[in-house]
Amino acid sequence: MKNLISKSALVMLALLAGNTASADFGVGLKAGTLGLGLEGRWSALPWLDVRVGVNSFEYDDDGSQAGINYDATFSLDSFYATGNFRFPLSPFRVTAGVVSNGNEFVMASQDSGDVFIDIGDDTFNTADVGTLQSTTSFSSTAPYLGVGYDFEIFGKVGLNLDFGVLWQGEPEVTLEATGLESAPAAVQSVLTTELENERLALEDEMSDFKAWPVVSIGFIYNF
Repeated sequence: MKNLISKSALVMLALLAGNTASADFGVGLKAGTLGLGLEGRWSALPWLDVRVGVNSFEYDDDGSQAGINYDATFSLDSFYATGNFRFPLSPFRVTAGVVSNGNEFVMASQDSGDVFIDIGDDTFNTADVGTLQSTTSFSSTAPYLGVGYDFEIFGKVGLNLDFGVLWQGEPEVTLEATGLESAPAAVQSVLTTELENERLALEDEMSDFKAWPVVSIGFIYNF
């Protein structure tokens, strides 16, 4: 799915570049809280331009979520289309748009070497649990609202700044234990219940990311 989003975005940018041979078109590179990106811009009207782009980045981290230590990979992957309303004689603009959102967290519990682990409201032998694996995803379509500034640096090169919020919506969290199926039957029953309790606690913590702050800087070349 992520590769499809990225490839589709690049194709759309290429088509837009190939069919818009005027000074009203620009292509730029961006970096920010949505990752590294490529953006195409077309000025439909003196006070309005349309932009499409793709962002992608991946980084690893570790920390505690809902009382359990995890190694995590956060994958940023999005494709967007925005309308940008500009003000006369000013670099300021207001931006609204829609994002095809593939952002997600993938986590695996750390091997602490402890004999026992607390999951939900109970304690289990780590040999019965194995590794906890979790994926957090968000709405595949998300609205974006923000403001920005477009500056001319020199010649046909410009600088763009963006500040806004991507509303990703409530998180969808999965959680499973790799040792569940091989655990004793009595443990399986209790562990299944407590995994769901732990998943709900994790989902509650991940809800902090439903409104994703967007800050980016970009350089654009205007044709």
